[in-house]
Amino acid sequence: MKDLRIRTKEFALRIIRLYSSLPKSTEAQVIGKQLLRSGTSVGAHYREGIRARSNAEFISKLEGGMQELEESSYWLELLAEAHIFTPEKLLPLMTEADELMAILTTCVKKVKARQKAESGKIKAEQKVEGGRLKDEQKVESGRLKDEKSAQ
Repeated sequence: MKDLRIRTKEFALRIIRLYSSLPKSTEAQVIGKQLLRSGTSVGAHYREGIRARSNAEFISKLEGGMQELEESSYWLELLAEAHIFTPEKLLPLMTEADELMAILTTCVKKVKARQKAESGKIKAEQKVEGGRLKDEQKVESGRLKDEKSAQ
């Protein structure tokens, strides 16, 4: 399997090549510029995500990339439905956008699940710690009662 950094960059390059081959009509250029912006930013979001300082930042960056993929898919659909390009010519890019979306979704879900598991573990540890503290306090207060009774 290709490294996701390479795959998202190749997606951007394919979007650039598509934009370069668009007709010069106003409609094609307007849609094309939107596609160019969203399609090339997917890889940038991913790269920012892999340098994230926290899980929350990682998730945020990848979800940003997912939004850009969704937008790219929309513009690709418009290019096809406006008969600017044939659906057959756009299908490989649309398929790649769907596959990248699935990969990024899986990445985000795994990190969220790991966070939830870690959070549950911490809460369980806190309960155990809290229980120990209560037990220790009971023992201490019992000792104090015993010491007061002995005096």
